[in-house]
Amino acid sequence: MRLTHFSLFSGIGGIDLAAEWAGFRTVGQCELDDYCVKVLEKHWPAVPRWRDIRDVTADSVRDRGIETVTVVSGGFPCQPFSVAGKRRGKEDDRFLWPEMLRVVSELRPAWVLGENVAGIISLALNEVLSDLEGEGYEVQPFIIPACGVNAPHRRDRVFIVAWNSNRGHWNCGEISQMAQGQDTNFCTCTGPTRVREDVADTRSQRRQQKPRGTYGDEGEDEGRSSLYHYQSPGYGEGSGTGDVSNTECNRLEEPRFCGIPKGAAGAITDGSWWATEPDVGRVVNGLPHRVDRLRCLGNAVVPQQVYPILKAIAEIERGRCGQ
Repeated sequence: MRLTHFSLFSGIGGIDLAAEWAGFRTVGQCELDDYCVKVLEKHWPAVPRWRDIRDVTADSVRDRGIETVTVVSGGFPCQPFSVAGKRRGKEDDRFLWPEMLRVVSELRPAWVLGENVAGIISLALNEVLSDLEGEGYEVQPFIIPACGVNAPHRRDRVFIVAWNSNRGHWNCGEISQMAQGQDTNFCTCTGPTRVREDVADTRSQRRQQKPRGTYGDEGEDEGRSSLYHYQSPGYGEGSGTGDVSNTECNRLEEPRFCGIPKGAAGAITDGSWWATEPDVGRVVNGLPHRVDRLRCLGNAVVPQQVYPILKAIAEIERGRCGQ
């Protein structure tokens, strides 16, 4: 069975890389930023590419020889929801979820995978879920932090997984169970929770108010906004600061691949994905495009975060087709 992936708001290809690990073939990409496009062209030279999402239509996709798409993914712009900005939500002209929804409506993929910052939860998540349900998809959002795959920073991200219900019923717990059932130490699920705050709590004061990992305003409807919140095994146990970034990298003392398929480690030979920072000076001289690189990394999806979801989708699709 051929599993295909179409990437919207591709950035430097974080989700695309995870899709490759999971067995998908990326058949299309859409990215506006010039530097990101150069990165995509280097790593996916033969993949058809669009610059403006408004140009991605069913006709233009068919004209490029793409007939069916298993997964449409997209980390639609986070600036309208990020605490680093003004959080104008739908009033921000960078709110491009309606364009991604239009593409989904025209291409009708089997699966949709959306990604955004945790700030979307209080501003637009319910609308996104309603929109997908209105298009005939069953939807479940997940929160997976980067520390859930043992990266030395938190980086909470919301992943919105949607299944085309015209192809039959899907139990959202199947993704959760399969993601955890892989041969990794990926994460444990704390169950459906609500989201409360999405800003740093460096003094861990939040731990005294509500159980760790809960979000959402008091009295908020717990139904459709329920989120599966992941954490790495043992993370935060026995420590009063388990919820904040571990700048000492102590959690890296036990190497593990944390959701990465065997054989995908490449040049890493010591069993650890997250190398500590080398002992070099802080001033960088002569590194080309350093600002562009840092900006792209800041906006990128960590492939290790999204890989277990894509791997579970691939296994569901192969199992559904008897392969």
